[in-house]
Amino acid sequence: MTSLKPVALPALPSGDLSDRFATALYQVQTKLVALAASAPLLLVALAIVLASLWLGGLISRHLLILNRLSQRNPYLDGLLRGIVKTLIVLAGVLVALDLLGATSLVGAVLGSAGVIGLVLGFAFKDIAENYVAGILLSLRKPFSPGDTVRVEGHEGKVVALTSRATVLMTIEGNHLMLPNALVFKSVLLNFSRNPKRRFEFELDLNAGASLHGAMDTGISALASMEGVLAEPAPAALILEIPSGGARLQFVGWIDQSHNDLARTRSEALRRVFKSLQAAGMAPAVQVQHVRLEHSDENATRHVHETETERDTSVDHALDAQLGQARSEESSSDLLKHATTGNEPPP
Repeated sequence: MTSLKPVALPALPSGDLSDRFATALYQVQTKLVALAASAPLLLVALAIVLASLWLGGLISRHLLILNRLSQRNPYLDGLLRGIVKTLIVLAGVLVALDLLGATSLVGAVLGSAGVIGLVLGFAFKDIAENYVAGILLSLRKPFSPGDTVRVEGHEGKVVALTSRATVLMTIEGNHLMLPNALVFKSVLLNFSRNPKRRFEFELDLNAGASLHGAMDTGISALASMEGVLAEPAPAALILEIPSGGARLQFVGWIDQSHNDLARTRSEALRRVFKSLQAAGMAPAVQVQHVRLEHSDENATRHVHETETERDTSVDHALDAQLGQARSEESSSDLLKHATTGNEPPP
């Protein structure tokens, strides 16, 4: 029968300082020996983690389905690439911990991460809300670069959609940053989604003027304008008939890809007014003037106009500034791969 040899155990620390120091030194030596013995495993575990980092980056960059997705939705593409890389790295860390026999550490790490995530979620609620809203806006695509939109009374052309804010350029050339959460929750009006857009204006008539005649005259003037669409056709409506005259509303449509709304409306107002004036149905002047004139020729001099037509083409005043702003935001633009007919030149 084999006899068992007693194993030497470290003496329990006594009150003597030298005994305590000897015990601590023994424990340190034991840990160093164990660490040296497990050094090959540590190197293998570290190599597995590094390999998972490299493999995650490689797969996330060259995965075919993600390459197809990047052409349609760059923001979702970046999000999915990050998820794929994270999952691969996490798998590598789990394998390394299992190799070291420290799988019990995973539960503690995940639990701590959950608590930390909960705390950070409360602390950065607005940032997280804007980030999620940016994802949803990228998925829904309510606008494209260069579109003219109105959100909560703010109007401008879309420059970029970042993870935190939607960047617009106002008609004055100013940069306007709206939080993504505000854009997502607000009523958004996109003027560029439908290329056809309606303009309207009102004019008063002289007393006794023919309503049908004035309406036909104004519609003919609108229909003869270049840039005013024949379908939907121009129209005129009687708004009211106050004492001493009448008020008409004229309506026309343009193609925004070829004509500017403000310019076309201005020229249409001038043309219709001139046509009504030539027909003797010009708007009545409500203010009385007292003028001293030397001849009848001076009395009609102010009504003469040139026949030169005003420019009604698309206004490109902001194109250069919009292109520069988009190039500055290109690194974080979630819509950088989207295309639209209204997009300004780079």
